[in-house]
Amino acid sequence: MRHVDSFEIQPPTPPSHNGVPRSAWARARRRVSRWHRPYILALLLLDFAAVVLADWLAQEAFGQARAGFYNAQADPTWFYTVVFLLVPLGWLVALWGNRAYDRRYLGLGPEEYKRVIRGGVAVAATVSFVAFATKTDLSRYTVGFALAGALVLVLFFRISARFVLHRIRGRAGHAGHRMVLVGTLPECLEVYIAVTRNPSAGLVPVAIHITDGYAAARGIETPVPVYAGRDVLALVREVGGDTIAVCGSASAEPGELRRLAWQLEGSGVDLVVAPQLTDIAGPRVHIRPIEGLPLLHVEEPTLSGPALLVKNLMDRVAAGLGLLMLVPVFLAVGLAIRLSDPGPVFFRQPRVGHEGRTFQVWKFRTMYVNAEERLAGLVDQNETDGMMFKMKQDPRVFPVGRFLRASSLDELPQLINVLWGEMSLVGPRPLPADDGDFLGDVRRRLLVRPGMTGLWQVSGRSDLSWDEAVRLDLYYVDNWSLAYDLSILWRTVGVVLARKGAY
Repeated sequence: MRHVDSFEIQPPTPPSHNGVPRSAWARARRRVSRWHRPYILALLLLDFAAVVLADWLAQEAFGQARAGFYNAQADPTWFYTVVFLLVPLGWLVALWGNRAYDRRYLGLGPEEYKRVIRGGVAVAATVSFVAFATKTDLSRYTVGFALAGALVLVLFFRISARFVLHRIRGRAGHAGHRMVLVGTLPECLEVYIAVTRNPSAGLVPVAIHITDGYAAARGIETPVPVYAGRDVLALVREVGGDTIAVCGSASAEPGELRRLAWQLEGSGVDLVVAPQLTDIAGPRVHIRPIEGLPLLHVEEPTLSGPALLVKNLMDRVAAGLGLLMLVPVFLAVGLAIRLSDPGPVFFRQPRVGHEGRTFQVWKFRTMYVNAEERLAGLVDQNETDGMMFKMKQDPRVFPVGRFLRASSLDELPQLINVLWGEMSLVGPRPLPADDGDFLGDVRRRLLVRPGMTGLWQVSGRSDLSWDEAVRLDLYYVDNWSLAYDLSILWRTVGVVLARKGAY
């Protein structure tokens, strides 16, 4: 940690001449952040290879693949040119047209995958139109297999590429944005905590430029150097940054944000704004400019409607199939529990669910049968806060139970609760009914069904504080979507394999 008072105020330096080029033939300065260039090139190659592979599989799987191509049996040159060159290039054009290579959508969030799917739909529509217009009698099974296979492979390769990108960002700290935070010190520190909570986002704060005066920050420990009274662009270049993040109230100063944007024109430095509107995701926020004034319109959370019906149907179907497929696992785990400690295989406990209704949650038993009686003597050893009791080395857990907890196998019986509609696959964790009154902000968690996994689990599980866990659960409630659920399910796989925060 650093102390602010170790830095001296330096006199403001006159801003350098910046601005868009006045000549139409001049080139703007290249962006300082360039991690996306090799990444986009890799995506282009992977997408091209994915389509070629899908087309080759379709050709091998269906004997009538060359139907509709004149004299394809005698001279397949034109067929190969269309299938292995023109069609893959058409995919790249469609993906590019749907901005699937836009650096703003790469590396984080579901927007990249949404644009890939839109590109796939565009390719399918184009192929159908061309076949209809030219009266080409193509093999429907071959075309359908090739299009669906290409979309699946493109998505798979992109997921794999993002996984590699996240590993590079998490371990080496490369392939990201070096940010200078601008605003008051509390606002900048709040943004610092938010962006560093997820290293895979690739946002690395390297300095803070405070706007509320040097004296306001004197003596306060900070994780990065703090500056005051400096030209922001000169500071960015001095510390090797490539992005300026304007935090909180600094973004509301009349004219200042606009002048800063003018100053950055042609500099290659990115500008982002972190408003005081926190914990609200992009789909709920829309910008509606009125007479040059950008108004942020915040939509209500989607807690009902067709999307919720689809979520409930997906939960029931997945839970039913999961229970059928996991019967051997249930038998093996049940036998291991009985051999470790005689007693019931399952542990049932009252939990608070949707709209405050109480239900019995199902879990594999991981503690000795007298665990509840021994709890009173361990309360003073609680290693967490809030409405939870957690110990990394809880003596009430028997050895097989430790393995079940570390691997999250003890949670599998909750599929029964999902099948009965008491829980969902994704949602806030259900808390014991006797752990509090669920008043205030905490009660908002009850607007949705509790889940087997959720944003809390994929963000740290038991390593998080109670306040942080509540914040994540409330964020999920306010910004829920089907795409977000699928993203959390995907992240759950990595968290379970890593066994992080499970005890």
